[in-house]
Amino acid sequence: MKLNLANKLTIFRIILVPIMAIIPYLNLQGDFFGLPYTYFWMELIFIVASITDKLDGYIARSRNQVTTFGKFLDPLADKILVLTAMVLLVELGKIPAWIPIIVLAREFLVSGYRLIAVEKGGKVIAASIWGKLKTVTQMIAIILVMFDSNPFAECFKGTLSGVDFGLNLIATIILLISVVATIFSGIDYMKNSKELLKD
Repeated sequence: MKLNLANKLTIFRIILVPIMAIIPYLNLQGDFFGLPYTYFWMELIFIVASITDKLDGYIARSRNQVTTFGKFLDPLADKILVLTAMVLLVELGKIPAWIPIIVLAREFLVSGYRLIAVEKGGKVIAASIWGKLKTVTQMIAIILVMFDSNPFAECFKGTLSGVDFGLNLIATIILLISVVATIFSGIDYMKNSKELLKD
């Protein structure tokens, strides 16, 4: 199978995931303008991967190179990227475990519905505004959390002030918005595909 540029970018995004995953175990010393090297390199890799997410879709549509392989791999690459980043942030003590648990539960649920849809003739449920909001806010939140030197919701404990407080508050709010969007996108998906379970 000959891969087009969009599919190559998708595969490149997947390759970046294990590279990002080993960064915390390299015991990197030093910082980049106050940001520890561990978070700097994770942040850089995640941003590059996020850019390829938007780029491969644009290239595929603009060049009329949308393929079945791309339709399968592109959303899978997004899920692998986001969930890997979230699990790493849990391990690093930056976010609580219930956040990726909700994301993972939603993805399993939607994947199950998609399997049933394929079995019943390939019906495709289009992404809703909640699904698009989920993806955008997840990626922005992860970037902000990696950049923030404080853990999730530390701003509500009264221990922060100034720039630290502002950054932590914004990161926390956007992460919470992404969780709400994740839940509602899952509910919306089930509501729009309830016909699949009629029999």
